[in-house]
Amino acid sequence: MALVEYETRGHIAVITLNRPEARNAINPEVAARLADAWEEVKSNGEVRVAVLTGTGSAFCAGADLGQLIPMMSGARQPENEWDERVVNDPGITSRALLRNFDPETPVIAAINGHGIAGGMEIIQGTDIRVSVPEARFGVQEVKWAIFPAGGSTVRLPVQLPYAKAMELLLTGDLITAGEALELGFLNYVTEDIMGKAMEIAEKIAANGPLAVKAIRRSVKECLGKPEREALKLESEISAPIFQTEDAREGPKAFMEKRQPVYKGR
Repeated sequence: MALVEYETRGHIAVITLNRPEARNAINPEVAARLADAWEEVKSNGEVRVAVLTGTGSAFCAGADLGQLIPMMSGARQPENEWDERVVNDPGITSRALLRNFDPETPVIAAINGHGIAGGMEIIQGTDIRVSVPEARFGVQEVKWAIFPAGGSTVRLPVQLPYAKAMELLLTGDLITAGEALELGFLNYVTEDIMGKAMEIAEKIAANGPLAVKAIRRSVKECLGKPEREALKLESEISAPIFQTEDAREGPKAFMEKRQPVYKGR
């Protein structure tokens, strides 16, 4: 079994971290395979939504401190093809964490357990989040004198209240799924994470795919910009959508009282 599994279910891609014996920690192979999976999501025109989950009791415990970090710091030399890929492509880990790579497709996290350090940073790169009740979340890098360089100092103060984000970043403490839900970091807490994640994914996949991508792009690119600049950008992103075949199909299907058939064009 691959350490990262990729499958499609209709218009939905399901990506599964499959290294349960190491709590799905990110070693070079996981980083490379996960980066490849995101590339596939972006390039596959049939994929309209991606669901990311894990096997075992943890969603992801972050970077493998015995394999990935020593090699990145030069304390360990490459030993196999996956190590070589990480050494020869330094950006591959950032792509795996969705730090500097946008799959241009909505990503739903179906969180099966703790999301810590790099695991928490992957979650920050997703759009919608469903978690089991027993999960814990946090960025503990500071405890090991490491910087949480997967985007946490940029994203966490936006996705949480500033003071709470600073508390988590500077103490390395964890919060419960219940706390994360109250703070708005999670959408749902349920034992049936895949059932809920797939329910949401199917709703999104049934919508106009070009509109979905444009709406997501507008939200992400307008975030933090001055209102006048953001509204101008929104107009630039939205205008082409009204000229698509799907934009004609949607209202027509509504008037004819039938389900629309979207073709992504």
